[in-house]
Amino acid sequence: MDLATILGITVALGAIAGGNVLEGGHLGSILQPTAAVIVFGGTFGAVAVQFPGAVLRRAMADLSRVFRPPSHHAEQVVATILRLAQRARRDGLVAIEKDAAAIPEPFFRRALELAIDGTDARDLRSALEREIDRVEEEGEGAAKVMEAAGGFAPTVGILGAVLGLIHVMENLSDPSKLGGGIAVAFVATVYGVATANLLYLPMGGKLRVRLREEIAVMELVTEGACCLAAGENPRLVETKLRAFIGEPAPGGREATGAARREART
Repeated sequence: MDLATILGITVALGAIAGGNVLEGGHLGSILQPTAAVIVFGGTFGAVAVQFPGAVLRRAMADLSRVFRPPSHHAEQVVATILRLAQRARRDGLVAIEKDAAAIPEPFFRRALELAIDGTDARDLRSALEREIDRVEEEGEGAAKVMEAAGGFAPTVGILGAVLGLIHVMENLSDPSKLGGGIAVAFVATVYGVATANLLYLPMGGKLRVRLREEIAVMELVTEGACCLAAGENPRLVETKLRAFIGEPAPGGREATGAARREART
């Protein structure tokens, strides 16, 4: 689990609830089912109007990524590709077929299998980049759903407050109900502003971060698979891949210079 996400939500909600208690309030005053129905139902309805069902389903499925860090890290991908490149250099691409089939990540496994099947490096890069574009487009849609919810929620909260005030105005003949009625009315505004700024917008931002991480790993896999398909030297492959993650190849400038000379020859 992503502890930063869990800690952030806990601290944010705890600070609001704690501040309310310190001000002399109690939790019951901000737990209003009617306001919750208006804000959450209205926000969901507005988002459903804006986005197609497929995008909404993808957004719901991607919510787990807010709380779960990526399973494949760039360093692990680099290590795997370098290990396979060294073996392929020694025994041929066919020798790494079983290792490629054992990789659990579908995109990584598919890229290696295409390289092993003898796909031209240019065609391989083109096919993998098209898949990356598709994943990026779908991921952007999921992030936009959460950001749209963050835009709608405060407005729907104000709408709930206005509806509550209408109900208060209908009971002006009973002054004893005015204070409590106004307080209940503004709970909808609290729900709208709080959910937008503490949940929806931060979750949309986290989904974008996760998407960038996923795309970076996919681009790393693409480069590695193309290097394997082209039969490049493992040292050159290592230099290229480590450039993706901002790490120098072992040996520093000497190794980089050797890789460049070998690439020219």
